[in-house]
Amino acid sequence: MSGIIITCALTGSIHTPSMSPHLPITGADIAQQGLAAAQAGASILHLHARDPMTGQPSAALDHFNGFVPALARGTDAILNLSTGGSAVMTLEERLAAPMAIAPEMASLNMGTMNFALYPMLGKDRDWLHGWEKPFLEGTDDLVFKNTPRDLTRILTALGQERGARFEFECYDLSHLYMLRHFVDRGFIQPPYFIQFVFGVLGGMGPDPENLSHMVRISDKLFGDDYLFSVLAAGRYQMPLISIAAAMGGHVRVGLEDSLTIARGQLACSNAEQVEKIREIVERLGRVVMTPHQVRATLGLKGARNINA
Repeated sequence: MSGIIITCALTGSIHTPSMSPHLPITGADIAQQGLAAAQAGASILHLHARDPMTGQPSAALDHFNGFVPALARGTDAILNLSTGGSAVMTLEERLAAPMAIAPEMASLNMGTMNFALYPMLGKDRDWLHGWEKPFLEGTDDLVFKNTPRDLTRILTALGQERGARFEFECYDLSHLYMLRHFVDRGFIQPPYFIQFVFGVLGGMGPDPENLSHMVRISDKLFGDDYLFSVLAAGRYQMPLISIAAAMGGHVRVGLEDSLTIARGQLACSNAEQVEKIREIVERLGRVVMTPHQVRATLGLKGARNINA
């Protein structure tokens, strides 16, 4: 079978520090875990920042600079900066670091959607920080905003002006049609790297039938011009991405998406998840792609052309 891309999303903006002592918070921790994940086989590192004092998701360039230079020096893995940040951030805040760093890749959520995290409150916890519980409670009234005007700005400023290629995050069927819309307008050139996102309340449920349908519609809309990857939230992570790998797709793991390595067992690191999925996909006959191979496949501008 064809080569497979493993992406690792190191910290994200969804889980809070009280949920796992292994979630990387400081720049040094994010860098260390990123280097280990790359060593384990991740060719793409999907990056968010945190305030190192409180663990809150951060869009500050200073916080990104706490780990991006170390990752750029220490690994040839592709650094993929989030433009999603957190749903509570403005577009200007979300774009500040990617605009300054001009990465090879950036993530792009392909639409506005509800983004509900309050079901995570179902487990009793001793909260480490005062912001965590109110943040999760407030997500019953939280909308992640990416309008067509927002998408146009991101595709222009990061893509056309700074040469970034995108991981198009599609949480629902409508996002595929929005992507096709921007292809038709000439904002995006193939190949398209599409990340199907399952299990976030407000987006698609983590059902294999949904995965099959997303592939069918992507085939219809994009033909041979796309690659698909899959991430699934929480306990659905490994089962659904294993199905994706068997279907010829690519996979994403990481503590952004799931804090566990097995049912009821916290993952000790991002690298542990990379090692697990690598074993699974290799047993399926897939060959893990190197960063060099991924750059050639996706047409990336190269690590020397970022500001890190």
